[in-house]
Amino acid sequence: MTTTKKVPAYAAQSATSGLAPLSIMRREPSPEDVEIEILFCGICHSDLHSVRNEWSEFMATNYPIVPGHEIVGRVTRVGSAVTKFKAGDVAAVGCMVDSDGTCPQCKAGLEQFCPNMILTFNSPDKHLGSFTYGGYSSGIVVDEHFVLRVPFNLNLAGAAPLLCAGITTYSPMHHWGVTKGKKVGVVGLGGLGHMAVKFAHALGAHVVVFTTSPNKKEDALRLGADEVVVSRNADEMKKHAGSFDFILDAVSADHDINAYINLLGIDGNLTLVGAPAKPLSVPAFGLIARRRSFSGSMIGGIPETQEMLDF
Repeated sequence: MTTTKKVPAYAAQSATSGLAPLSIMRREPSPEDVEIEILFCGICHSDLHSVRNEWSEFMATNYPIVPGHEIVGRVTRVGSAVTKFKAGDVAAVGCMVDSDGTCPQCKAGLEQFCPNMILTFNSPDKHLGSFTYGGYSSGIVVDEHFVLRVPFNLNLAGAAPLLCAGITTYSPMHHWGVTKGKKVGVVGLGGLGHMAVKFAHALGAHVVVFTTSPNKKEDALRLGADEVVVSRNADEMKKHAGSFDFILDAVSADHDINAYINLLGIDGNLTLVGAPAKPLSVPAFGLIARRRSFSGSMIGGIPETQEMLDF
């Protein structure tokens, strides 16, 4: 029988309630576990979607729900089989806390695509028999494989959003080979978009930000953009037709995806990381004519997330 202890947290009891204090149960560390005192937890928009049960068709919310999957803290205890962490270390936990470890995806370091992947909150908890609770709490216990090292030079509060927004934008750039000399577009300059600009700039790409808000130009340039295009300006958009190697679309509001597909060059890719509520319409010849591709991406595996933190 798994032994437990109570820890304070903030939880929502329904789709219409706010967050309120709640005592939750955390398991005592097993030999493979790391216990972490949570110092910082980022606020991701998916926390709000989950609290409001707005993604019920994809993943219905189980109440009470304790959100939070951008966790940075200090190790307080480790199990007898743990080798990578010790008490006092700074550590992080992202969007996942478990997977089956045996499927091809897990063996390839792509745990986010494991059919038995366990999310940090609102997933079945195989240890306690309820549902997992996230980082809006004072502490968490996680299998060592899903705990990440935080480099000493990172600001701890600033590191927290890297664990979702950061890896969500870094992973597709890594997958599609964004490097020096590539022309990269970033659609939207919100939570995901500003991370994408910083990573693309750091990777050496020529970065163009697309925004509907002219007043975001200064911020985009400060973050590392080389150019800023107001997407409502047809003449500005036309100047970039057929010229991009890669475009990351971070907009979740309804918008015309074809306007950006038309900006891709031969073999160019557009990756969607925003999640518009309505289905997208993509004419086939917009892709076929230049061997373009249109794809999606979801966070990243544990090895890639560690690579991003170390970058």
